[in-house]
Amino acid sequence: MTRTATTRATTAGDAVVVGGGLAGVTAALSLADSGVRVTLLEGRPRLGGLAFSFRRGELTVDNGQHVYLRCCTAYRWFLERVGGASLAPLQERLDVPVVDVARPPGRRLGRLRRDPLPVPLHLGRSLTAYPHLTLADRARVGRAAAALYRLDPDDPALDERDFGSWLASHGQSPRAVEALWDLIGVATLNARAGDVSLALAAMVLRTGLLSGAGAADIGWARVPLGDLHDRLARRALEAAGVRVRTRARATALTRREDGRWQVALTEGPGGGETLDADAVVLAVPPREAHGLLPGGAVEDAGRLLEIGHSPILNVHVVYDRKVLDAPFVAGLGTPVQWVFDRTDASGLAEGQYLALSQSAAHEDIDAPVAGLRARYLPELEKLLPLTRGARVRDFFVTRERAATFTPAPGVGRLRPGARTRLPGLALAGAWTATGWPATMEGAVRSGVTAADAALAALGRTRPARPDFETAPAPAATGQHGPLDAEHLLRPGLVGGAARDRGGE
Repeated sequence: MTRTATTRATTAGDAVVVGGGLAGVTAALSLADSGVRVTLLEGRPRLGGLAFSFRRGELTVDNGQHVYLRCCTAYRWFLERVGGASLAPLQERLDVPVVDVARPPGRRLGRLRRDPLPVPLHLGRSLTAYPHLTLADRARVGRAAAALYRLDPDDPALDERDFGSWLASHGQSPRAVEALWDLIGVATLNARAGDVSLALAAMVLRTGLLSGAGAADIGWARVPLGDLHDRLARRALEAAGVRVRTRARATALTRREDGRWQVALTEGPGGGETLDADAVVLAVPPREAHGLLPGGAVEDAGRLLEIGHSPILNVHVVYDRKVLDAPFVAGLGTPVQWVFDRTDASGLAEGQYLALSQSAAHEDIDAPVAGLRARYLPELEKLLPLTRGARVRDFFVTRERAATFTPAPGVGRLRPGARTRLPGLALAGAWTATGWPATMEGAVRSGVTAADAALAALGRTRPARPDFETAPAPAATGQHGPLDAEHLLRPGLVGGAARDRGGE
């Protein structure tokens, strides 16, 4: 007979958080900061979910390139909370080099960057001078941006429409979609415009480009992600009194007659184990949550199984010399989407280590490494001419087949909120109804919301609201006048813009 060991809470106000990704870690910290005794369970040997690091020889490798924007105030709060903000700084000002390999040498480089001006003037000169669009496309981009800003992302009707058809109806050419809208959208939404809910696209682009002058400034970790999401997160959790248990997977969740919860764990050498708690936060992927949820916990639990997932492929190349003199670059006219320099973060002593982040990588996600090498190394030579004389010291790939939920039209009605129908049980994860796509920002926001739901069931509230819970975005009209194409593409800003264009 299997012996069952039961760990009982000694005081009211105990919680179990199932899942040690960003959502689960955030929920555990928020609960502990509110005086709740918390146990965090993670089936893997590490924390961090799908934003983690591992060792490969002399390198410390991130499974993928994860960036955030200045408007990602929840993730910025998380970094501050775990003591890692200085390790993942933001750009002083948005500046993205974009290379179109199909253009003649000397005219291949364009930049998307902002000026120190108020919204919406901050992007005017950049859009006016952007060489990868025709003059007509640039004008139409301004009008589409103004129309996009007038949309309400909370309108359920927008969730049923796709962003691609909306762009077409607002005069956006295939080239404009490729060179601007998808350049931004694929990286943030992990899907191309025709496959994206208009509501999510409107939310991301309005927040990132038009909610504040610096909203789109890019931040990224200068250290391995494991330093932030595992080592520092674990230290913060333990300092807050959270009991962290890795290699501990929940297998069943039961509500007792007295209203408390039991969480059954994977059987180990000592037999099965059950944790008792007053509240439980499930911070696991939708299919796993579906398998653990008791009957009646959410309306139509089967909808969780309808939430699709999208892959991300990361191609890692180590050269014997420096081939990229920038922290990152985006590509056009090539399968290569974004290339990041990870040399310093990885600990590489000689040469340069580049990571290619390939979102919505349905065609390549299961391709053999040899085939990917034959496909991407020649493309890197087109994008970065200095690679042509460099020796490849290492080439490998990492694959996340279910990297994010698919932001397809209609996904909004499938995403459940944090509160369930059963008191004391809450859901967390970037796939829940955060209003955001599947990002680190959405994961952190979901963790705070789930903690609030659990605290409400315990009759408690957080002593203070996190700094990231800010006021709504400004209206489309305000002190700077209506948002329209004239503001985004003022002729007066064209002068001198051509001087900003550079060669390679």
